[in-house]
Amino acid sequence: MITENEITKGGGFKKTLRRLDMILFTVAAILVVDTLAPAAAIGPSAVSWWIITLVLFFIPYGLITAELGSTYPEQGGIYAWVRRAFGETWAARVTWLYWVNVALWMPSVYILFAGIFSQLFFPELPLWGQIGIGIVMTWITVWIGIIALDVGKWVPNVGAILKVAIIMTIGVGAFYYALNHGVANDLSFRALLPTWDAGLAFLPVIVFNFMGFELMSSAGEEMTDPQRDVPIAVITAGVLIAFFYLLGTVGMLMALPLEQLGLISGIIDTLRILFGNSPLGQGIVTILGVGALYTFLTNMVVWTMGANRSAAEAANEGVLPEVFGRLHPVNQTPLGAYIITGIISTGVIILYGFLAASAEDLFWSLFAFSSMVFLMPYLVMFPAFLKLRLKDAARPRPYRVPGGTPMAWIMTILCEIFIIQAILFFVWVPGQPVDWKFALPVIAGVVVTLIIGEILVSRRRRILQSERASETA
Repeated sequence: MITENEITKGGGFKKTLRRLDMILFTVAAILVVDTLAPAAAIGPSAVSWWIITLVLFFIPYGLITAELGSTYPEQGGIYAWVRRAFGETWAARVTWLYWVNVALWMPSVYILFAGIFSQLFFPELPLWGQIGIGIVMTWITVWIGIIALDVGKWVPNVGAILKVAIIMTIGVGAFYYALNHGVANDLSFRALLPTWDAGLAFLPVIVFNFMGFELMSSAGEEMTDPQRDVPIAVITAGVLIAFFYLLGTVGMLMALPLEQLGLISGIIDTLRILFGNSPLGQGIVTILGVGALYTFLTNMVVWTMGANRSAAEAANEGVLPEVFGRLHPVNQTPLGAYIITGIISTGVIILYGFLAASAEDLFWSLFAFSSMVFLMPYLVMFPAFLKLRLKDAARPRPYRVPGGTPMAWIMTILCEIFIIQAILFFVWVPGQPVDWKFALPVIAGVVVTLIIGEILVSRRRRILQSERASETA
């Protein structure tokens, strides 16, 4: 049994994150420009899938996170919640997956970054040139994460504003374009209805796009007033995110024919159609394209900030290797976790450079692999919410999910179902044969990641038990 004193201890962290910072942080984490094209590639039915996922998953997920984040505003976020509910071992497993997925996801984001950079400035840049760009961006992200949070937080704050500006440009520009040139795809009511072919193939991307509400709670002890600000930040950011995702998806479908929606080139191609090939139009596309590149950096800065803080807190509790808990001597940022993140990301980028035939193949393989790992911690987080609601009922809750225990059960089950189907559908679409050439490497990567995590957690648990036994003796 873990006591309150064991969990809550003075962290000595500087109170840096205010409500507006938390709203912008969450928008920067969840509003992901780089996966708009894969989501829009579903076709017009993507709009229905956005709405279905919004109602049945995004809203319950946001409300659950608002209760957890305001009730347990501790450094480490998801690590602290799972530890309270299920103990150290499960908390360590969850934190390992939550942390390592970022190191595995970063290569796919920066391969996409390099692809768009090449599209804008160096169309003939070979794959290995793009891989070099990805490695440089990885270490820029590490550097930003190591500097003080009151400085580093401005990267996601500016990125959130840029994301909104880019998606507003796509959405509003597409409506204007359609008035003059017609709509590129059939957006009739019948076409908008959900389909079970491409929709199921890309539905995991929509679920992935909605993840990240809990991320700001990884810096729970660096918030000025988490009990008041977390629920407001979650609800405000959630409304903005849902609106802009729908606006961006509809905009891309209005401007770009479905067969031309490439996973990497979709954003720039859409902007080029909207603004044309005149010197002015090309200049606007270049400026917005550079802004889009900055938002990719924002994504990784935000997620590494959260994931590395969770890993550092787990290491400080003794359930992950000590190296994860090493902090910068001045900035008190998770130096050890950041360095390891950079090393893993660099290695994965190089490895997949030997395996992929093109940047788009590389992007999708890395994205599916890292996303399956990324989603697994939520299989534990949602039951942790339910257990804490039932077992820690006497604790004051500044915000409580409405509907009492029955609604808590319903929301937990709905969220679990969406996470399970998203993990499964990354490698298999019902009604279609499994593409083992694609699925096997992805599944093998996930299995290896789980095994490595289990070895680290088991080894650390034995060391911790030995140390506690020595102290008792």
